[in-house]
Amino acid sequence: MKSLAALLILVMVWAVGLLAFSSRVEQSIPAREPPIADGVVVLTGASNIRLEAATKLLEAGKGKRLLISGVNREATREDVLNVTKAVKPIYDCCVDLGFAAANTIGNARETAEWAKAKGYRSLIVVTADYHMPRSMLELRATMPDTVLYPYPVATEGLDAHRWWKQNAGARRMIVEYCKYLAILGREAFLGLGPKEEAGEPARKAS
Repeated sequence: MKSLAALLILVMVWAVGLLAFSSRVEQSIPAREPPIADGVVVLTGASNIRLEAATKLLEAGKGKRLLISGVNREATREDVLNVTKAVKPIYDCCVDLGFAAANTIGNARETAEWAKAKGYRSLIVVTADYHMPRSMLELRATMPDTVLYPYPVATEGLDAHRWWKQNAGARRMIVEYCKYLAILGREAFLGLGPKEEAGEPARKAS
């Protein structure tokens, strides 16, 4: 009976956390106007809306350059230009394409390397609303000294208010929540390790 009670409590805690996570996603959109930062980064995905949103931020002067992280390796600059609907002179001068990332961890590493190479200390992060919490965890783990401003974009086909009424929406939210918990667990575990001594380099995210 004790083990059953413990399991029920665990399920309840998980469910409450899921509701809090989904509420956070719902309340994140529409995104607030971000401050001016050194750069803008957008994490690619199934929808092109986030690419258009990031491009508009660049064109509005919210950052000096834009990194599109996780671009399909078969895509050309012309292909990406057509998707972003960017003003061509701005696209040609100020948009960088990252082809190395294949997942969110890869996005974080690619972004960190780009920001370091450019000397950027603040970034506006653009990605899907439901993907933003996990993306921010990964980015902060990889570049803890960089100021990050989230700019979530509403996901097509996902009703963040009534996600449980759609099979696809429920699946997407639950899977993303579980991935988010996994990253929280990883960071909590790493935080239990020995602290860096003064003057030693900070640990790198795995």
